[in-house]
Amino acid sequence: MENKRREARPKIFDEEVINIARVTKVTKGGRQLRFAATAVVGDRKGRVGIGSGKAAEVPAAIKKAVAAATKNVVRVPIVDESTIPHEAYGTRGASKILLKPAPKGTGVKAGGPVRSVLELAGVKDILSKSLGSSTKINMAYATLNALTSQRTAEHIAKLRGKKVEEL
Repeated sequence: MENKRREARPKIFDEEVINIARVTKVTKGGRQLRFAATAVVGDRKGRVGIGSGKAAEVPAAIKKAVAAATKNVVRVPIVDESTIPHEAYGTRGASKILLKPAPKGTGVKAGGPVRSVLELAGVKDILSKSLGSSTKINMAYATLNALTSQRTAEHIAKLRGKKVEEL
């Protein structure tokens, strides 16, 4: 008999860990240490998701975070294969983000978790300004909030019952 190994499925999404934190739960028996991880997954073609996971070991927490992010994938509109349709403003807690479309060749002008979310979503040219709190997790969710509030011209035309040329 041949030793047949199960082939791993090809990865649909690229993944990136944006935050790992050591967290403690204080009980009467003492402190319980765990690790919390936050990850972003995306296919660089308009789909992106964020998820969090906790475990006693870092690799297990990352695995849980990636699994949660894969379940929370949303579609993001991208125009001209590089930027967003219009300006967007997103919030999460005290974190706020302003995203502006940019001409081809500009690149991703963003830092930290905002850059991770935008790159994994497939946005190649964009300007961003982070306002308020700069908590990594909240900045990532605020960016996702801004991206999901986007509307394409086709979507607006459909809502109004008109053709794109009439807008």
